[in-house]
This record gives sequence, C-alpha cells and structure tokens, in this order.
Amino acid sequence: MTDTPPPPRRAHWTPAKQRIFLVALHDSGCVAIAAQAAGMSRSSAHRLRTRLAGTPFARTWDSVLADYRRRLADPFD
Repeated sequence: MTDTPPPPRRAHWTPAKQRIFLVALHDSGCVAIAAQAAGMSRSSAHRLRTRLAGTPFARTWDSVLADYRRRLADPFD
C-alpha cells in the first residue's frame, strides 16, 4: 500500500472572506480585485453570488456596486 498525499483542500468562502470581498468591492468596484483580496477567484465569487441570491450577501454586493457607481458619477459627494 502506498501513501499518497491527500488532494489539496478547496478554498471556501468563509464569512470573513465574504466581508473582505465586500469591503474590497466597495473600495475598487472590481470583482476580480475584490476576490483576489479575499484569496478567491472572480469566477468563484460569481458562483457564490448566484448560490446566495436573495441573501444579505447578494443584496450587499448590489448595494456596494451601486454606491461605487454613485461615487464615480459624483466624486465630490
């Protein structure tokens, strides 16, 4: 019997990573940058959002991006 190493663990979206993502999304307006800040991929962020549709996470995502767009439209507000 040979000892084979276990497969690498997949990263998971913990509540802490979700908070990091949302803060970075608020600051950058960019899903890829926010996902990287949380140590996750852009595609996994979109999958999470789809999976959590209608939850506070998805609503906050929408709100954060709307706020980012408002700040771009009026940077002196």
